[in-house]
Amino acid sequence: MKLDSTDRRILGILQTKGRMSNADLAELVHLSASACHRRVQRLEQDGFIRDYVALLDPHKVNRKATVFVEITLSGQADEVLDAFEKAVARIPDVLECHLMAGSADYLLKVVAADTEDFARIHRQSLATLPGVAQMQSSFALRTVFKTTALPVS
Repeated sequence: MKLDSTDRRILGILQTKGRMSNADLAELVHLSASACHRRVQRLEQDGFIRDYVALLDPHKVNRKATVFVEITLSGQADEVLDAFEKAVARIPDVLECHLMAGSADYLLKVVAADTEDFARIHRQSLATLPGVAQMQSSFALRTVFKTTALPVS
């Protein structure tokens, strides 16, 4: 399916205001409510809209520290990669895991209450991951910019 400018406007608005009513969305994109609803349904069915979520304030849920962890594995065999990926997906403090090109094999985004909590996560979870040869952690001092909205223009 090809996106037109109205589809892009709908996607852009829903990424920042996902709880907006269909009537308000329709008004912003200059469509009738029924036409807007059909477009949103089509965008959902075609997989452009994957899900709707609530974005939580990390400070309110005591996850003030963000740590980026570079992981180098002991090998590149499929079974090593698969075992690592399955195990890391079970750690609730890991928000993202990316297979990388470059010096590290994986980059993780981990949230913790503080440095003590990260030490616990490191000791109990990260250090037990299969196939890990080396880990390097970097603490974010401050989040300068953060968005979940993808460019759709």
